[in-house]
Amino acid sequence: MTQERKTFENLPDEKRQRVLSEATQEFADHGYDQASVNRIVSRLGIAKGSLFKYFGNKQGLFEYLFGHAVKQFKKPLKDIRDNQEGDFFQRIERSFLASGAFVDAHPQIYRIYLKMLFNEHFPMRDKFLGEIRKAHAKFLRQLIEDGIRQGELPSDLDIETAVFNIHSTLDRFLQGYAVPSLDHGIEAAGQSLEDKARSLTDFLRNGLANAPY
Repeated sequence: MTQERKTFENLPDEKRQRVLSEATQEFADHGYDQASVNRIVSRLGIAKGSLFKYFGNKQGLFEYLFGHAVKQFKKPLKDIRDNQEGDFFQRIERSFLASGAFVDAHPQIYRIYLKMLFNEHFPMRDKFLGEIRKAHAKFLRQLIEDGIRQGELPSDLDIETAVFNIHSTLDRFLQGYAVPSLDHGIEAAGQSLEDKARSLTDFLRNGLANAPY
């Protein structure tokens, strides 16, 4: 972390959170290219130079903001990873709940993520999407390996295929949960997060086949 970022980290929490809140709103409303540092500092009532003192430029501000959000997203997943209470499917259900709770708590951050996901020209897109997917894959891989060791999953399971499919399921669920027009008729936004997480977990547990297939 640069000295400038350390200076920002040492600000009073209320002031630091206000800067992040205004910046988040600006990027969520306007995307990266159309976001205006002038609008941010105007709402904050500070000079542009004060913001640049901490972050250097708009890119530095965005990198800090989204990097901070990624850390927040990863924290509850680390807690689930490190706490082996419950079987594989119970831990997966908890991860669905934690991810949905993050979207509920940080809707503007999730709006930025969606803009990044669906705009191939979004600056630093590959960097941040890659970081998110790498972190989630690492988390899922450990849960799957634990499940195999505990005899809860087949010993010959293709781990990388499982990681890809579970990640894809969660990603699409969150899109439908946050944006009703993206739910393709499953009405994720009309159900409680708990009910939908349980339904998805049951689907992963039982699959599509009419057992015993």
